[in-house]
Amino acid sequence: MTLWLLLSSCLLAASALPIDEQGAVRINGENGWFVPQVGGELKWMSLDEVNGQLEAYETLNDLDLDQRFSINAVTFYLYTQRNPKEGQIITTNTESIDESNFNSANPTRITIHGWNSNYKDGVNTGVRDAWFLAGDYNMIAVDWQRARSLEYASSVAGAYTAGHKVAKLVDFLVKEYGMSLETLEVVGFSLGAHVAGFTAKQVTTGNVHKVVGLDPASPLFSYSKPEKRLSSTDAFYVETIQTNGGTLGFTKPIGRATFYPNGGKIQPGCSGDLTGSCSHTRAVSYYVESLRMDNFPTMKCASYQDANNKNCGSTYSSIRMGSPVNELVAVGEYYVPVNNVYPYGLGDPAESTTANPLPTTIVDTTTSDDDVVSSTTPAIVVTPTPPPEEGTGDGKKTNIYVLNLMFVYAQINK
Repeated sequence: MTLWLLLSSCLLAASALPIDEQGAVRINGENGWFVPQVGGELKWMSLDEVNGQLEAYETLNDLDLDQRFSINAVTFYLYTQRNPKEGQIITTNTESIDESNFNSANPTRITIHGWNSNYKDGVNTGVRDAWFLAGDYNMIAVDWQRARSLEYASSVAGAYTAGHKVAKLVDFLVKEYGMSLETLEVVGFSLGAHVAGFTAKQVTTGNVHKVVGLDPASPLFSYSKPEKRLSSTDAFYVETIQTNGGTLGFTKPIGRATFYPNGGKIQPGCSGDLTGSCSHTRAVSYYVESLRMDNFPTMKCASYQDANNKNCGSTYSSIRMGSPVNELVAVGEYYVPVNNVYPYGLGDPAESTTANPLPTTIVDTTTSDDDVVSSTTPAIVVTPTPPPEEGTGDGKKTNIYVLNLMFVYAQINK
């Protein structure tokens, strides 16, 4: 009886292995990827399928059909403490900047959403509100239209071009307004983390000081090709918080300092998370909480494997995940124990939140109760992103879904 149960278990385990049509074992990130779909499910795509789609979609990067359409549109929304809730659209034009609340004397933070989202995403709103607790900043939320392609591969192919356009804005603000790269941070979630990396790679006026990648997306990105993804050398300091390794995120370290909450694969409170979305978005929740409370103590690990296996001893290091001072001291891999409910960090909240070693301008303005940034710390919840308003941006209304599909299938089926 015992032998029969053992054999049955082996057969069930074998039948559960992901096998493709040719009988080969599917190894995510090596011979293909489980690729996110609009409905939330994951679809296996072989390397040949991926390469064919990416090659076709990459031809869209230089394509602007005419002035009525902009397939690769990127819109920038500026928020400051003078306008903490309603963004001002800015462009690489002096009139646009002069009429805005941009102040080069204040540090700048650029936030970038991921796939199937927009500038109202939690990474933009959460990070913005957290930094406003510390002072006045130029908070620039990026809305890149290719992220809303029906096909994930189209968004991946458009990430480099989106980064190029963000880099052009950075260079413009440096050249024309003296914006400091020393106080610039670029934060991206998922696919937006790679846009952040591509931004830093393409800035020509100097070295971006800091890039933060919140669970950088792994589908269709090769770890062995750092030039085609967020990389540890893209900025003076690159920090990554990796929460869903092996599914939607990377297992191996991406940043100069890489943090692995709960080992970096599955997060507490995300049981039954077959597609990884719960663990994936926790990276945003953790980072926003860290900015507000600086309450994530860590343990230094000898390797990322030790971090994945939670085998990093029992002594806390001096490094806290997400702390603004990490750029000066953090290097390597860190295991981060977390709670399954808010507050997720195990440490005591720091007395001052988002402590910035450089002074910022505090704006004394009269605001309504709705505009006041609360000093309390509510639970951080990632909610579905509302659609952008009609007519925002450059006024060009584009049905990017139809254009992408028509074009790529024409290219593949030539």
